[in-house]
Amino acid sequence: MPPHPSSRVQTAREELAGRLREIRKDAGISGRELAARCGWSESKSSRIENAKTPPSDQDIRAWCRACTADDQVPDLIATNRQSADAHVQWRQLQRTGLRRLQESTGDLYQQTKVFRVYVSDVIPGFLQTPGYATALLSSIADFRGTPDDVSDAVAARIRRNAVLSNGTHRFSFVLEESVLRYRLCSVETMAAQLGHLLGVMDLQNVAVGIIPLSAQRTAWPMPTFTIFDDSRVHADTLDAASTLTQPSQVELYARAFVRLSRGAARGAAARSLIAAALASLD
Repeated sequence: MPPHPSSRVQTAREELAGRLREIRKDAGISGRELAARCGWSESKSSRIENAKTPPSDQDIRAWCRACTADDQVPDLIATNRQSADAHVQWRQLQRTGLRRLQESTGDLYQQTKVFRVYVSDVIPGFLQTPGYATALLSSIADFRGTPDDVSDAVAARIRRNAVLSNGTHRFSFVLEESVLRYRLCSVETMAAQLGHLLGVMDLQNVAVGIIPLSAQRTAWPMPTFTIFDDSRVHADTLDAASTLTQPSQVELYARAFVRLSRGAARGAAARSLIAAALASLD
């Protein structure tokens, strides 16, 4: 099989192959012995170890069983599954405009019971007003050169965000204070956005923490990420949207969220930071 056209996917496949190779070596068995224990050809073992053939979930289970490494199966299967779709190029996601991207997560939002969201760049999508979302998505569409369907994308985002008012879902947000002060829209739009943020804080199923610029930190500012229950993480970068499903990866981000949360102001202290950001608009 030729290398995957996406270098990110190919890299993920090679990393998985490397982990399987190390598991075999740690078990002290040859590729021939592994193949015999698994009941397949030696060439198959070689193709998997050299990232020529992506293994199936069953292949991974058999490999680990042959090497007495069953405890590594969950992480390896998650790695295998995300190698094909974890690193999705933004251009591929947005090639038909931004509306499709907003709608693509609708089912996931309905299924998730607990959302943990950390943001260091913009107001979280869950909490955006139509005006703020329009300014942000217009900037994204212009930068990426995607079809201009911003109004439809904003409408889709607002529909998707209706999950916020459903009491069966719980949300915990941690924002950097700088997010409150970045000027991505007009003064009037930003004032409305900050006012909306104050209103959202009254919802019983929503917790908002804000890390002050002056806080003594135990965790550095990180790229934005969202944790869906304890099953997956969405971590966005400039060129890709990464979906992480390995248990060890989810645990890492959950640990980061706990550490970031410790330095966040809440309640009246958080409202004071928002009020100060509002006052600075003048």
